[in-house]
Amino acid sequence: MEERANLMNMMKLSIKILIQSALSLGRTLDSDFPPLQQFFVVLEHCLKHGLKVKKTFIGQNKSFFGPLELVEKLCPEASDIATSVKNLPELKTAVGRGRAWLYLALMQKKLADYLKVLLDHKHLLSEFYEPDALMMEEEGAVIVGLLVGLNVIDANLCLKGEDLDSQVGVIDFSLYLKETQDTDDKQDGGITAVLDQKHYVEELNRHLSCTVADLQNKIDCLEKTNSKLQEELAAATDRIGSLQEEQQQLKQQNELIRERSEKSVEVTKEDTKVELDTYKQSRQGLDEMYSDVWKQLKEEKKIRLELEKELELQIGMKTEMEIAMKLLEKDTHEKQDTLVALRQQLEEVKAINLQMFHKSQNAECSLQQKTEAISSFEGKTNEMMSSMKQMEERLQQAEKARQAAEERCNKMKQELAGRLDSCRQQMAQLDSKCSTLEKELKSEKEQRQTLQKELHQEKDATTLLKTELQQMEGLKKELRKLQDEKQQLKKVREEQEQALQEMGLHLSQSKLKMEDIKEVNKALKGHTWLKDDEATHCKQCKKEFSISRRKHHCRNCGDIFCNSCSSNELALPSYPKPVRVCDNCHTLLLQQCSSNSS
Repeated sequence: MEERANLMNMMKLSIKILIQSALSLGRTLDSDFPPLQQFFVVLEHCLKHGLKVKKTFIGQNKSFFGPLELVEKLCPEASDIATSVKNLPELKTAVGRGRAWLYLALMQKKLADYLKVLLDHKHLLSEFYEPDALMMEEEGAVIVGLLVGLNVIDANLCLKGEDLDSQVGVIDFSLYLKETQDTDDKQDGGITAVLDQKHYVEELNRHLSCTVADLQNKIDCLEKTNSKLQEELAAATDRIGSLQEEQQQLKQQNELIRERSEKSVEVTKEDTKVELDTYKQSRQGLDEMYSDVWKQLKEEKKIRLELEKELELQIGMKTEMEIAMKLLEKDTHEKQDTLVALRQQLEEVKAINLQMFHKSQNAECSLQQKTEAISSFEGKTNEMMSSMKQMEERLQQAEKARQAAEERCNKMKQELAGRLDSCRQQMAQLDSKCSTLEKELKSEKEQRQTLQKELHQEKDATTLLKTELQQMEGLKKELRKLQDEKQQLKKVREEQEQALQEMGLHLSQSKLKMEDIKEVNKALKGHTWLKDDEATHCKQCKKEFSISRRKHHCRNCGDIFCNSCSSNELALPSYPKPVRVCDNCHTLLLQQCSSNSS
């Protein structure tokens, strides 16, 4: 307790001497200034008081730089001081680093703030100090309050070139003896000291309020971050649960897929066995079919040789028929060309009719809309005209009232020219009336102007509507012209349809003649037998011939077909019995028979 009290008094005296000397000099202090040196020596003794001895591999270590390093963790602003102290190559001991740290903190005018942060975290200081140390007791807080007064001093301390490691801190008591003598001689100086202490305390309070606000902001930020982290943790747990469920589902799906694949492999093996058996059976049937087909081929070759002989006899007749056919084909081609041209003209006429119909519909719709708009505009113009007439009547009444008021004013002026006092009172009343009347006149004039503007707008709208009406009349005329053209085109179309019907009748007759000639020609041509090697596909269904799909000759046209396309049988002039005929020849021959019978 005595040591703490002595150090406390020494600190008070050193701070007081330093402030007084610095204020008397009125300049920045250097490292050679004796009161400043004594201050650092006393501060070093205060920081060393009650320090615990730490055992290391080298030996015992007792340094006050350890607690000062905590400031960097507690206050991020002190990180610059710590890095600059660590980067100084001249400093090799912890004592030298601690002294350099104190120098830099004093130059920044934040020495009191940093030590205050340390004292607020005494549970961390208990690792470095004994329980009875000065920094652990109330005296430490008092010293921090005294150090706030040093913020008045400006110091410029050079750390390079000074041997901070080997300096020995010795307290010079001569300075403090002089100070005690001066205090005995000047007892009145105690009041000034109290005032100085008041300033120190005020500044300390200001710093404390700032630190409290900063701490509160940090607490708020920490609470926000804590809530965000909790939300993220909850979301992460949910994700982990969902991922585990998905993993289980995937495992189940994998097992199902494996079972299905095994079943499918077994099924495919069974199917392949069944297909092999069916292939063997079909091969035997195909071999039997091949032998039957070979026998039929030999028979057909014999029949072919007989037919070739008959063909040579019919070639002469065929040439004459071909010449007659060519002449008929020329006539039919010419008639078909004329028919195609007439059909194109008909389609063009129909397209023009459709366009004209759409245009007429659009014009009628626009006419109805515009007539409705004109009727609505006419109603509005009538309303506006009636309101204009009412406003003009009001204006005339107001002008008459104004003229009457002016006449009354003139009479009153002539009568009351001699009576100035009474006239002044009455004049004031009249002026007020005139001002109100003028205001009413102005408002009525403004209303009249607005009504005139609206009238102009309505007139413009009516002119626009009139122009649109004129355009509509022009459109009506065009519509009438288009309707007349439409009627004319209808007449032309009817005439062309009649001509087409007549042409169609002629064509149908010529086609019937052509079919008769073709049937005769086919009957003659029936013996133009197609060779088996020339045909690889059926002429009707275009399917390729194979062992299963056999070739069959039509006994009428001589072409080769499959069984399904030549399954019909008819009696022909060259064959007394019913023979195989293709589907086309079957239908043609039936039509011919029906036409002959009719």
